Amino acid sequence: MAVHGPAMTDVARLAGVSHQTVSRVLNGHPNVREQTRLRVRAAIAELGYRPNGAARALVTGRSQVIGVVAQNTTLYGPASLLAALEQTAAEEGFAVSVGSVRNLDHRSISAAVERHLSHRVAGIVVIAPVESAGEALERLPKDVPLVTVDGDPSRPVPLVTVDQVAGARAATQHLLDAGHRTVWHVSGPTDWFDSVGRIDGWRQALLAAGLDPPPPMPGDWSAASGYRCGQMLARMPEVTAVFTANDHLALGVLRALHEFGRRVPHEISVVGFDDVPEAAYFIPPLTTVRPDFDAVARASLQMLLSQIESGTGGALRQTIAPALVARESVAPPRR
Repeated sequence: MAVHGPAMTDVARLAGVSHQTVSRVLNGHPNVREQTRLRVRAAIAELGYRPNGAARALVTGRSQVIGVVAQNTTLYGPASLLAALEQTAAEEGFAVSVGSVRNLDHRSISAAVERHLSHRVAGIVVIAPVESAGEALERLPKDVPLVTVDGDPSRPVPLVTVDQVAGARAATQHLLDAGHRTVWHVSGPTDWFDSVGRIDGWRQALLAAGLDPPPPMPGDWSAASGYRCGQMLARMPEVTAVFTANDHLALGVLRALHEFGRRVPHEISVVGFDDVPEAAYFIPPLTTVRPDFDAVARASLQMLLSQIESGTGGALRQTIAPALVARESVAPPRR
């Protein structure tokens, strides 16, 4: 004889609510008081209740799966965002199906979205940090619940992003506050919105201080690229402070400065961006900017669930402030 597990009505009885309220909690509906939500979650945990995904799909007309489109990359920022999205979705009772694409262009994004829609996902999140993704997103069906992460702020699609400008401004100001007369910048690729925002923030901080920004040195996010830029910076005696667009660029710069005998932070101060797990173990430990990837994931999912529940879209915007993490790679310049 088959043994059946606890039913939704059992959860409702234990939590002292209706089965409709249990259903709303399971579906991430926003119109549930937090105290009630916690009571229902506690009852689910106590009973070991597992929602029937197939039954819920029949009731709601959709699966409990969020489709994510992301470039196939090991870069720390996009990879961390994807991991945070998976964790946050799981906490809300959703699974994540990832459509990895080699390039974020119209054909690749459209194909990945169509694959997700054929599996009746509840909604779609696109991690779209490069210019080539912009046109593709505008041409997607308008009735698809969709949120972009780190996408083009100039396009009319729902967007959640790290405040790259504010983060770069804080990094640059930290170096100016230490007494440096200017700050040089090793940038990321110019077709990445993250890179453009960080250039803008660096430039804004210098202009606000009455300084003419030196020309940025273009990189490609890699330590090797930072190393090449660092070799040039090491030969320039006027350089006392460098802000790099990510921590891997900073690692390459640190290596080049060390080889040329330019001590950090005694002769040159360095600040990165991303706060990769290894940053605290660089020599010296790296001052950097920490994006809150968990907050970006939560905001993205809530924006998506709001669209799913209401059936409407909208050009929503939400920026998440990063935090400066001060370590030992910054010091006042030698006079």
